Amino acid sequence: MKTKYGFNFLWMFSGNYGKTPQEPNQEELDFVAGEGFNFVRIPTDYHFWTKDFDYFNPDENILGYIDRYIKACNSRGLHACLNIHRAPGYCINRPEIEKNNLWRDEEPLEAFIFLWKMFAERYKGISSEKLSFDLINEPCNIPPTHPCDRKDHERVIRKTISEIRAVDPSREIVIDGFDGGGSALPELADLGLQNVIHSGRGYEPFQVTHYKAEWVRGNIDWVVPEYPGEVAPGRICNIDSLRKYYKPWIDVEKAGVKVHIGEFGCYNKLPNDLALRWFEDLLTVFRENGWGYSLWNFKGSFGIVEHGRPGTEYEYYKGFKVDRKLLELLKLGFSGK
Repeated sequence: MKTKYGFNFLWMFSGNYGKTPQEPNQEELDFVAGEGFNFVRIPTDYHFWTKDFDYFNPDENILGYIDRYIKACNSRGLHACLNIHRAPGYCINRPEIEKNNLWRDEEPLEAFIFLWKMFAERYKGISSEKLSFDLINEPCNIPPTHPCDRKDHERVIRKTISEIRAVDPSREIVIDGFDGGGSALPELADLGLQNVIHSGRGYEPFQVTHYKAEWVRGNIDWVVPEYPGEVAPGRICNIDSLRKYYKPWIDVEKAGVKVHIGEFGCYNKLPNDLALRWFEDLLTVFRENGWGYSLWNFKGSFGIVEHGRPGTEYEYYKGFKVDRKLLELLKLGFSGK
């Protein structure tokens, strides 16, 4: 099984409410494949194909976009990882707009399973070398609107995987860590022997990765972090603290789990030299453990193209305004340098 390196592409992402999904960007995919990457994660929002919580009657026209996403990736040798970012009854972003709770209510769970069985049947002819299913983005407990404990989560994940397996026994399946993707899942380690990948996150320390991110509550009072150094009053972070942070993932891997980092990145309000120091350490830790990774995202405030961090030296490269230093750091994972 190849280690997977790539990007998230937000063609049908939650933030685009009321808009038509985007077609796959051929030029961006050409760039990704041409630079040696082999993986694309595709976060989707079921609201694009569902109206008024009518869960069981998806719009076939919208599903056709997903068909084209997978085809566009596979035609370039890129593995496509289909993710439900907003599911019936849950999303880590604005969960309150859902009418019920995936983790504890039966109707959204039935709908969630219905969707994954539908995708399993629809894509049964595509091998796991080319396509995987990332079940739900960043599960976590969000009281009071969407309470969920680890037992709730385990029940939903095990049931969903069982239902997918009844349709497509060999599909590669990805499960995100708990607590927003960051916490390892030893209670689900046994699934690692059943072609189930455990997906972590690279947003540590949060004071670095989400400095001045508008959607993060309470960050107006954050001090400007230093890295390596004091990221918050009294809190020192460096490559050793990153290694300690990922130890639970190393431990669960020893139980037979394959680990992949499905998202990581740094928002664009920090000076780029600081961000690059953090990227270098984080990617070193990933390489030490042989983990693949997928940057959030390609073009935009977390990406490699026109991200907007102060002090960035961009290079016009293959038709894009690229942070070449960051691109080269990302390629170290598979370039052998």
